[in-house]
Amino acid sequence: MMPAFTKGNEAIAESAIRAGLRAYFGYPVTPQSELPEYLARRLPERGGVFLQAESEIAAINMVYGAGARVMISTSGPGFSLMQEGLSYLVGAEVPCVVVDMMRGGPGLGNIAPAQGDYFQATKSAGHGDGRLLVLAPWSVQEACDLTRVAFDLADRYRNPVAILGDGLLGQMMEPVVLPAPVEPARDVAWATTGAGSGPARVITSLDLEPEALEARNRRLQEKYRRAQQEVRWEGYRLDDADVAVVAYGISARIARTAVDRARDEGVAAGLVRPITLFPFPSQAVRDVASRVRIVLVTELSAGQMVEDVRLAADGRVPVRFYGRFGGMVSTPPEILDQIEQAASEVRAA
Repeated sequence: MMPAFTKGNEAIAESAIRAGLRAYFGYPVTPQSELPEYLARRLPERGGVFLQAESEIAAINMVYGAGARVMISTSGPGFSLMQEGLSYLVGAEVPCVVVDMMRGGPGLGNIAPAQGDYFQATKSAGHGDGRLLVLAPWSVQEACDLTRVAFDLADRYRNPVAILGDGLLGQMMEPVVLPAPVEPARDVAWATTGAGSGPARVITSLDLEPEALEARNRRLQEKYRRAQQEVRWEGYRLDDADVAVVAYGISARIARTAVDRARDEGVAAGLVRPITLFPFPSQAVRDVASRVRIVLVTELSAGQMVEDVRLAADGRVPVRFYGRFGGMVSTPPEILDQIEQAASEVRAA
């Protein structure tokens, strides 16, 4: 199939349609508004349902009742508003895909790219002990590819799956090979149909008896343990590295350029790129930390993923952090300078 030159938001939307998307509920918020705009036109043409709700709170609760491959998209402020609904979806084990194109915060912040939603996406889905599975693409092509993966994982684990991007990924245009359409085989024996016949099915996250709610939570935690087999990550120039840079999404693209420039200057640097943020590639980071002399984490935030990296490294090696936030984007020279400082630190030790 010939590549199409496509914007990130639109690539995700088209890939979702080709993955069997049947319903979309959402609310426009920059920098992801092209995604619902695209689906408003294309999804009804493919026999699907598009509905712009009156708010993000309304939209996420509409997702709860879709009973089909369903998606919602937003940015940081909207993602915050969806947390209660996400907790309901997790507790009731209702699959869906949530796209969050992160922007500068906190509060309304701005519409520039950022990665400050990491904690919100990876540590919980609202209140309680629920989790989202989280995928972090670094290119438009990978965003397209991981959209299909997200729907498959959502169905496999009956759990919401988040695609965590940022304003740059949503707005940039790159060549993309779009996937062939599929009609997914789905087990929906759990879903309600409203047909009035067959077994009664109740989809709820309400368990008033503590023993029942504990049993539900144990089942969810076992699900998250099984999901560890879905870990995805990529290593680059790590075989002889002294400095390992850990970054995801757009930050990883910037870091990879900095790693190449460091190599040109004789600094043995490499890159670890988590693709799944939950489950996090802890074992991969732990293995790399046992071989290198220092780890540098870079994010477009005040430092959130760095906590997972430090836990994975488990004191084997120093872990340093460099971040920009508020919509500011790191540059390759900035990251190169941080790599050189890290290399100098280990040489002096």
